[in-house]
Amino acid sequence: MPAIPLDLTLETPRLTLRRFFASDAERVTEIISNWNVARMLRLAPYPQTVEQQRAWLATHEAEWLAGDGYRFAVLEAGRLIGCADLDHIADGRNEIGYWFDEASWGRGYASEAAAAVRDYGRSTLGLDHFQSGHAFDNPASGRVLEKLGFRHVEDTTVWSLPRRAQIVQRCYRLDPAP
Repeated sequence: MPAIPLDLTLETPRLTLRRFFASDAERVTEIISNWNVARMLRLAPYPQTVEQQRAWLATHEAEWLAGDGYRFAVLEAGRLIGCADLDHIADGRNEIGYWFDEASWGRGYASEAAAAVRDYGRSTLGLDHFQSGHAFDNPASGRVLEKLGFRHVEDTTVWSLPRRAQIVQRCYRLDPAP
């Protein structure tokens, strides 16, 4: 796998995707402190603190340099509005994920950013398949995945840290084109 420079950015018609910085901690905390956002994130503690976000953001550079995860801050007109990422590469899962500020929902940003990450995984990293998933009560995320070519493969039960309960996770896969 090629070494990916830390200053890599991905551009879409409306968005810029760049590596997260420690200085993003306050804005990330602001976004994820919204219960409507947090409850859709399986592993995010709730409520969050800026210190927790700083610690989480500090792990990204090592993942990036190791080639196991690329977490992109998604910016629209220079303002951080969410995250689109590709992780678990080393174990072959190639998981695509995303979350956005509630004020950005319904505008197609998730589809646009996730497509950029998928295309980056294919063209730059040479990945041929991807996985993803969403909470059972987030059908909009399922529509994003289907728009990107993913297909639903199963439902499973997982622990949701913010909800402090077991939830149904809908699992999706994008296989190589025949």
